[in-house]
Amino acid sequence: MLQNILFALAGLILGSIIGIFVRKATAEKKIISAENEARRIVEEGIKTAETKKKEFLIEAKDEIHRTRNEADRENKERRAELQKLEKRLLKKEELLDNKNELFEKREEKLNKKYKEVEIKEKEIESIIELQKNELERISGFTSDEAKEMLLKDIRKEAEYDAAIMIKEIERDAKEEADRKAREIVSYAIQKCSADHVAETTVSVVDLPNDEMKGRIIGREGRNIRALETLTGIDLIIDDTPEAVVISGFDPIRREVARIALEKLINDGRIHPARIEEMVERARKEVNQIIKDEGEKAAFDTGIHGLRSEMIKLLGRLKYRTSYGQNVLKHSIEVAHLSGIMAAELGADIKIAKRAGLLHDIGKAVDHEIEGPHVTIGADIARKYKESNEVVHAIEAHHNDVEPQTIEAILVQAADAISAARPGARRETLESYIKRLEKLEEIANSFEGVEKSFAIQAGREIRIMVKPEDINDSSIIMVAKSIVKRIEDELEYPGQIKVNVIRETRAIEYAK
Repeated sequence: MLQNILFALAGLILGSIIGIFVRKATAEKKIISAENEARRIVEEGIKTAETKKKEFLIEAKDEIHRTRNEADRENKERRAELQKLEKRLLKKEELLDNKNELFEKREEKLNKKYKEVEIKEKEIESIIELQKNELERISGFTSDEAKEMLLKDIRKEAEYDAAIMIKEIERDAKEEADRKAREIVSYAIQKCSADHVAETTVSVVDLPNDEMKGRIIGREGRNIRALETLTGIDLIIDDTPEAVVISGFDPIRREVARIALEKLINDGRIHPARIEEMVERARKEVNQIIKDEGEKAAFDTGIHGLRSEMIKLLGRLKYRTSYGQNVLKHSIEVAHLSGIMAAELGADIKIAKRAGLLHDIGKAVDHEIEGPHVTIGADIARKYKESNEVVHAIEAHHNDVEPQTIEAILVQAADAISAARPGARRETLESYIKRLEKLEEIANSFEGVEKSFAIQAGREIRIMVKPEDINDSSIIMVAKSIVKRIEDELEYPGQIKVNVIRETRAIEYAK
């Protein structure tokens, strides 16, 4: 058993040793084989590299050859182009040389002609000088004197032509302006027709009988004194049958007294206590009428947003007159006229109508506040926050300030149209005659005026001038000067036509 084990161990050891030698021999063979394979691969790589190197060298040579050929071809083309350019430049040089020769020849000719012209100019100057001397000898005038005479004649002709041209232009412009203005004004007047009532500073109350006069006077005059004290007006009871006259400059107080007296007459009970009661009622009634009339005026003219205080002031104008014309009706008419003309001219209709209605608002309180109604009205408009355009139109409607807006000018025109309408206002005979005399006096003050006549109720002045003193072209200037004097020195409604007439007559008698 042990022997078997030993033989097995020995065999195992021997097999291991033999296996070691066998593996060693196998490894050596593999190493040798690998070395041989590596040598082969290296040799093949060297051969391949040599082959690639040769190929690259061949390709590089081919590329260099091709590039050289292209460069040669481009050089040939450039040389050809340069040769063409050289030929063109040579041709241009030849042309320039030829042109230069031509210019030199022309310059020589021009120099010769210039010298000839200079010689001829000198000859002409000498001839002109001889002619001038001869003309001076024949005419007896020096050249300066003749020139001055010629300039005077030319100036006269130019002035005459200018005057004729001005006359034609003015005639055409006036005809067109008059036609357009007549259209607008007539259209405005046709659309607005207002009544005019001539009122005075007195009111008349009719009585049922003359016995009522005694009852109005009362015992020892206590009734009439109470009525006059409460209303601030005067009652005139005279021999006029069945009538009592109420006199006073304040139209509202006069209206209160008239209503109170009519109520007392209708009631029949006339004594101080009843008088006081009726006066108070009449005052409330008048205040209500004032408010209603103001609202009606604003409604009729389509004006909104007026303050209640302004409405009341507007209503007070119902009892105010100017030259016999009712101021409220006049204001309503001016508002309508201003709005119509503003619509025709493309101006602001609302501002024109508002300014037209309020332009005389100062007359509502001019009995109470000192100053012209224009200033008072502008202050009232500012106080009640009216726009600057409306305030300006109120200030400018009598030219107290220069009108700056078209609406202000339209209010001026509408005010003049309303006031100048026939029957709109009364004018005292004395002031009317003074205005006509002043009109003729202004016209007669101008040099060359022979006679002047104010006609058509002072709306036209006809002026006869002396024909030997004033020529046809000068009458235009005379007319303009007279118009300016009239505008500066006279106040008048509407417009005044200045008609200057120049007439030459030759009279002979056959015997």
